[in-house]
Amino acid sequence: MLHGPSLAIGAAIASVVIIIAFLGFQGISNETELTIQPTPTAQVSGPPKITMETFLDNGSPILGSPDAPVTLVEFGDYQCHFCNVFFHSTEDDILKNYVETGKVRMIFKDYNIIGPDSITASHGAHCANDQGSFWEYHDILYSNWTGENNGWASSENLLKFAKEINLDIDEWSECMINVPHSQKILASNNDAKDLGITGTPAFFVIGPDGKVTKLFGAQPYKVFQKTFEIELKK
Repeated sequence: MLHGPSLAIGAAIASVVIIIAFLGFQGISNETELTIQPTPTAQVSGPPKITMETFLDNGSPILGSPDAPVTLVEFGDYQCHFCNVFFHSTEDDILKNYVETGKVRMIFKDYNIIGPDSITASHGAHCANDQGSFWEYHDILYSNWTGENNGWASSENLLKFAKEINLDIDEWSECMINVPHSQKILASNNDAKDLGITGTPAFFVIGPDGKVTKLFGAQPYKVFQKTFEIELKK
């Protein structure tokens, strides 16, 4: 059990997390923008190069069998209303019928479009991943969703969620202050932009032959089922 002073220290650390994490994220973004220098001659730039790494890198650990023939990639924001709708109305059926049976593996990638708490929540999940608990933290975030930019994903609540899934609070709090996953979160956001995503949730189903099917929005389970079955027949 955690003693009183330890909890107090953890709470004090967490109280500044949202400010530090968000400023750290902004700092990285601004630094990236400052590296873009004007060139003396006009250059024609084509569309971003999309590779399989655009879908698979900079995301969560794989949920399900690494050898599953079909991959489902979700780009989401933890404050997003329709991401929450998908989590509560559709994801459980996908997990039960396809992920747990070894047919589909799932990856979650960050696309933070709602507000600062979205970025801090992403850090919380990746810091939980350092302790092998990404998906548990992902689930507790969506299970406690109450709206957009209304404070439910505050630093205090993120700390509470970490306690509820029995994380090492000192380790998690240190991670939240040092924000070691900022580059990964930023890269995931850039992947979303390269793919032309304008909202969340956005899904990509990758079949055994590498074909990619786009599904935008909180589609009903039957839409995912139909897409999976088409790919599984290949």
